[in-house]
Amino acid sequence: MIHRHSQILETLRLNGQCSVEELSRKFGVSDMTIRRDLKALEIAGQLLRTHGGAAMGERVAFEFAFMERTQQSREAKQAIAQAAFAQLGSAKTILIDSGTTTLALADRLREAPDLTVVTTSLPIASALQFSEGVDVLLLGGMLRHGSPDLIGPLTETNLEQLHADVAFIGADAVDENGQAYNESLPVARMLQKMTSAADRFYIMADSSKLGRRALACIVKAGSGAGLITDSGIAPGIHRSLKSAGVNVIIAPLKTPKRKPVKKK
Repeated sequence: MIHRHSQILETLRLNGQCSVEELSRKFGVSDMTIRRDLKALEIAGQLLRTHGGAAMGERVAFEFAFMERTQQSREAKQAIAQAAFAQLGSAKTILIDSGTTTLALADRLREAPDLTVVTTSLPIASALQFSEGVDVLLLGGMLRHGSPDLIGPLTETNLEQLHADVAFIGADAVDENGQAYNESLPVARMLQKMTSAADRFYIMADSSKLGRRALACIVKAGSGAGLITDSGIAPGIHRSLKSAGVNVIIAPLKTPKRKPVKKK
């Protein structure tokens, strides 16, 4: 039943809405069974029932969108997270920006001893809430529309009162000169505060975001401790970033092992 519920939600995500008849035919069960499934999912807040069927609920659509983002360039994000984890050193207090790449770093921190993580990200706070050696400080602020993180004047004021050993921030784009960008002006302003609150900071961005620009400037990567990216970085962009004084830390992507060729 649980598997069928997941399949129903996936079907609604793809189609927007479906009738009981369509779902019944798709899953090979009776109309009554589908109606019971829809009722259970509606009670759980997973969908909205309509006349003769169901439609995707706004909360579920948002959750699917966020989960899809975590799967984009997943291998690169995992590699970057591992490289970022290696830069911690003796840090006891760290700032982590919201994002799917920084969320991958949070997963690496679950078993860290004696560490305080300060973040604007609800998923990161959730990922670390049961980690015995990690204290989590969730910065206050306004919940950003369409994204599970906090921004605004209260967030920025709180950052001005804090100090961290190191900060890890994401970027929507990094150009050839090492300027990091975000699509949102309020987020860019908050990230500027975050980098100022730390002794050193790293920008985490997969290679697909390099050589590009976005709306709002955050900070020059060259003024930080490093830009952590994956080995998919284009050689020309790598040379330009190095020429601009950026410490480029390349996280190697895993390559599948080749099977030995049997000699005839």
